[in-house]
Amino acid sequence: MKITKLHTQVVHLPIDPPILTAILGNIVSADCVLTFLETDAGLVGEGLVCTINNRRLGVIHEMIRNLEDLVVGLDPNLGGGLNARAWKELNFLGYEGVSIVGLAAIDNALWDLRGKAAGLNVAHLIGACRAAVPCYASGGLWLSGSIDDLQKQASRFVSRGFRAMKTRVGPREPDRMVARVRAIREVVGPDIALMVDANQQMSVKQAIRIGRMMEDLNLTWFEDPVICHDHAGEARVAAALDTPIASGETVYTHRGVLAMLQVRAADVVMPDLQRMGGPTEFLKAGHLCEAFNVPCASHLFPEMSLALLAALPGGYYLEHMPWFEKLYREDIVLDSNGDAVVPDRPGWGFSFDPDAVRRFAA
Repeated sequence: MKITKLHTQVVHLPIDPPILTAILGNIVSADCVLTFLETDAGLVGEGLVCTINNRRLGVIHEMIRNLEDLVVGLDPNLGGGLNARAWKELNFLGYEGVSIVGLAAIDNALWDLRGKAAGLNVAHLIGACRAAVPCYASGGLWLSGSIDDLQKQASRFVSRGFRAMKTRVGPREPDRMVARVRAIREVVGPDIALMVDANQQMSVKQAIRIGRMMEDLNLTWFEDPVICHDHAGEARVAAALDTPIASGETVYTHRGVLAMLQVRAADVVMPDLQRMGGPTEFLKAGHLCEAFNVPCASHLFPEMSLALLAALPGGYYLEHMPWFEKLYREDIVLDSNGDAVVPDRPGWGFSFDPDAVRRFAA
């Protein structure tokens, strides 16, 4: 079997109501490039990458198209050759930014194709460690909500079966921020895992101060307290607090994760499938986490990240962000423990709905 064609489709997914964030302002859309790898055997591998508010989507799309020659003619069973060639091809442009995002789109589709060719889910193709993965609700509890809104949303997450969820805090008015988190804890009780995300908006001193104020709330983690490239600052925050620090969504490739681990920047590392450069690099990052005895969570892309976390010995929480679910035929299913169930379907186990793709085509 050979890959004969790379096909792409741009889609525009409105987010209504818009989401107010500390780092990006209002998020009004998630905009994706869907990537399809067609073969002479009739199988098609699917993947996607995204941007926010349609920013630089054309650049990403062009990068993917420009990498077509790396994959056309490739036998999917020799899929490791994609990354081997890509590291040489991308050396001049560098191993961060749009070049790695372009590679991720193709690698995502290639792993889906390999699973489909074998008749196995990607988790089972690798060798799954578990049949379901702990999962937290991330599509709510935003900065724009009142305390009443936050409590109602948190209660709805629990009623839907989630046993974990994440809220956000900003760098100003720490007393008010902590009060918001405390209100969520009060309504969900002590047995629901609760994460807090600062979206890289704090100084080290601000993060330590608000982190200490939240210590009694039994948080599962305090995420991205300071800017992503300040690993020394992250390490200072992690050393000062009992609450685990989570970070890593903005670093590129397994080498970026290694740099974090070497300075103990985080207690939980959460690679982003897109910024890793796809599943090949995501798995390398996950095994590095295992070597350092650090849990590996995920950032975005739950329909693909689920299989990868299930196959990692140190796989931790799956971020359930619903931005892309309207594109898929299948939904992520939670079991009675609130864990996301790995499907038996081949490839990623989640396939694009052609009607939805046409509806959201840009």
